[in-house]
Amino acid sequence: MKTYRIACIPGDGIGKEVVPAGQQVLQVLADAGAAFGFEFSSFDWGGDYYRAHGRMMPDDGLDALRGMDAILFGSAGDPHIPDHITLWGLRLKICQGFDQYANVRPTRILPGIATPLQRCGPKDLDWVIVRENSEGEYAGVGGRAHQGHPIEVATDVSMMTRAGVERIMRFAFGLARSRPRRQLTVVTKSNAQRHAMVMWDEIALQVSREFPDVSWDKELVDACTARMVNRPASLDTLVATNLHADILSDLAAALAGSLGIAPTGNIDPERRYPSMFEPIHGSAFDIMGKGLANPVGTFWSCVMLLEHLGEREAAAKLMRAVESVTADARLHTRDLGGTATTAQVTEAVCQRLRS
Repeated sequence: MKTYRIACIPGDGIGKEVVPAGQQVLQVLADAGAAFGFEFSSFDWGGDYYRAHGRMMPDDGLDALRGMDAILFGSAGDPHIPDHITLWGLRLKICQGFDQYANVRPTRILPGIATPLQRCGPKDLDWVIVRENSEGEYAGVGGRAHQGHPIEVATDVSMMTRAGVERIMRFAFGLARSRPRRQLTVVTKSNAQRHAMVMWDEIALQVSREFPDVSWDKELVDACTARMVNRPASLDTLVATNLHADILSDLAAALAGSLGIAPTGNIDPERRYPSMFEPIHGSAFDIMGKGLANPVGTFWSCVMLLEHLGEREAAAKLMRAVESVTADARLHTRDLGGTATTAQVTEAVCQRLRS
């Protein structure tokens, strides 16, 4: 029997609640007749580790993860530690260290969940946002000088390379080709960002010729926000820069009902390194330890993890269980207008997997 090695990194805040819930659901799935098993390894990296050691994870932490089949991540963020330290010291260190250059964020309206878009039906909002995950606005290029003086200056440079843009465009076109509508929207801002984003557009056009069976269009990022709200059914697969997709995917999750249900995968398409899967909701310290966290985003991330491992039948089984639970309003957590707890939602999904 195949055994998958999964690294579990709860991180901060409610990550410490939803990652164990995801681990529990995966174990129940394996025990319920799957032809594979899991070997979980937990890592206590995050804000508490930083307070004890002065860094978010060990200097050789990537070596501990390198042999894993996948990583299940919770969240990075602590109100007592500057955000750039928590993000760059943990999540981005893993994403960039393992060149997980494709961030994939599916969004659709799950059964039983109300959307703010009153005119929108479940079939009208079914998107996948592909986020360039290794460079762009989050490349880390820039610096500060003359700190504390009137002439203080700070820069953050959006760095795009031809190789980086080409590979994310090919990934996005390939993903769009795999979906029924075979449609891609390239999100840009080349009217104002006249160098890197113009290159982004040029490369999109060049790569599109390799995918004649995929229809595509181009949309300015500000116009895209309006299109997501006013014409959701006109979108299917989107590709955007690191910053643009970061913002658009949060909007997408809110339009689908809650950030608590949204998953993401940080993918190394070439499979040189383990890929990492996580809910997008963040650490949410305000509800930490209260049993209020919605674990659905983590469960859906586990679905993506299983798909990445090639276990599509098990992934579909888990997704059916999740959808069965969201269809029951009694099992909605607070972010969805309900009163169910993290543990109740987790147990309900486990019960459906066992049956």
